[in-house]
Amino acid sequence: MVGIDPFAPARLGPIDLRNRFIKAATFEGRTPKRVVTPELIEFHRRFAAGGVGMTTVAYCAVTRAGSTDGHQVVLDNPEVGGGLRDLTDAVHAEGAAIAAQIGHAGPVANPTGTKSPALAPSRVFSPLGMRRTHAATPAAIATIVEQYAHGAGVLLDAGFDAIEVHIGHGYLLSAFLSPKLNRRTDEFGGSLENRARFSLDVVRAVRAAAGRDVAVTAKINMTDGVRGGFWLDESVEFARMLEADGSLDALTLTGGSSFENPMYLFRGEAPVAEMAEMFPGILKIGVKLVGGRFFKEYPFEEAYFLPYARQFRAALDLPLVLLGGINRLDTVAHALDEGFAFVQMGRALLREPELLLEMRKDPTRESLCIHCNKCMPTIYTGTRCVIG
Repeated sequence: MVGIDPFAPARLGPIDLRNRFIKAATFEGRTPKRVVTPELIEFHRRFAAGGVGMTTVAYCAVTRAGSTDGHQVVLDNPEVGGGLRDLTDAVHAEGAAIAAQIGHAGPVANPTGTKSPALAPSRVFSPLGMRRTHAATPAAIATIVEQYAHGAGVLLDAGFDAIEVHIGHGYLLSAFLSPKLNRRTDEFGGSLENRARFSLDVVRAVRAAAGRDVAVTAKINMTDGVRGGFWLDESVEFARMLEADGSLDALTLTGGSSFENPMYLFRGEAPVAEMAEMFPGILKIGVKLVGGRFFKEYPFEEAYFLPYARQFRAALDLPLVLLGGINRLDTVAHALDEGFAFVQMGRALLREPELLLEMRKDPTRESLCIHCNKCMPTIYTGTRCVIG
């Protein structure tokens, strides 16, 4: 293999990874009481044993109100710390590093599960909660920044190697960046500088709480995939703001919106019928009838975010992490040769947690994932590949 060896050790900010493969944050569905379970530990231990350089715990909510429906690990729960330490110990024992994705769901939260109103930059109707969101006040924004800092401190104490701040997919920070969702006229609305203020405050707070021995990254939307939403003209400039701030060690580049267009992230088949079965009563009927408008179908292409990601590579010096349908080793090698520092893989590793071990033995080995996306409807019963 010419160029950079994907399996060679690499540095991410202050930490060393044994290779350039990161298991992407994919919601695990294994924390029904908002704390770490043995099932969650085993879920990530398998990816570590399968050869990833680092695995990412998906969506640790900074507060219960910031979880999507109450099933995520909640970092301001005083009972969460011991389980998190057990989790990091298990992953480290397999030779891998471990990151936690940290966030606030904002408009993607379901008030029925969280027992709190969903927050957004402005009042908008949420198809997820089937009601209008509440506009976050400046006082609420300041509190949430503090909650991010507290959550980072919890993760630091639990032995995490990296923290990924979630600024994508229509969650709260991402929603503030969206010209479509953010209609504010105060210091958090209007210009890109104002819409970016909340995110910049959060990454600074997370960095201050985590210190300089933990890698701090952010996952940002290149595009929301919706008309009038966040797009490349502003997202590249936002990335420049993050780079100039100096709080981050890398950026992970993503797209799509769990609030408005989730399949833009996934590509491939849209499992509308299977998603409908997740909902009770009248909601199930509604999803079956009109779910195709929300779960749009996009054709799958290998490394489908690469054309957009190249715009960021040309504009930034900050290390960048590429994701989006990466199934082959030659795709990884080409991405590294283009200047991307790491790759994240999600569905391919759900299908085969030991895929990287197989690729090391046979560089032509390709993922068995067929991008049916039927793993999506399993998220509340234990996220898994339904094929095997």
